[in-house]
Amino acid sequence: MLPLSLLRAAENSPMLVELKSGETYNGRLLNCDSWMNINLKDVICTSADGTRFWKLPECYVRGSSIKYLRLPDDVVDRVPEDDVRKHAGRGGGRGGGGRFSTSGRGGRFSTSGRGGRVGGRGRGSGDGGGRGSRGGGRGRSGGRGGRN
Repeated sequence: MLPLSLLRAAENSPMLVELKSGETYNGRLLNCDSWMNINLKDVICTSADGTRFWKLPECYVRGSSIKYLRLPDDVVDRVPEDDVRKHAGRGGGRGGGGRFSTSGRGGRFSTSGRGGRVGGRGRGSGDGGGRGSRGGGRGRSGGRGGRN
């Protein structure tokens, strides 16, 4: 289950959001976007030291400032099953599948036939890559590209 799928399933649910600064926001989730920016309604904001409180009709929280979210337990049951299956076969990180993946887009030793060193075409020129004999490079001269 992906965090954003869980958040989308939690719309109109009460939640607690703690920011990296220590402030907390208790309210109902209106919506969220792919950067985990969230809109809350009927919010009670608590200062980091816990001595001050504010009541707000609505609030926008930037996703990069969130330390953690607390949701009701029943939200997990509301995540659509097809969303879980749609993302189940994905590999992790760049390249799709890790080092010895047989699904996804292929890492270094992919057997999927797309990219990587053993079963694929590579990305550079000539012998399957550019970084000497290792493969998987991005240019003619190896290195980080740009100047030769």
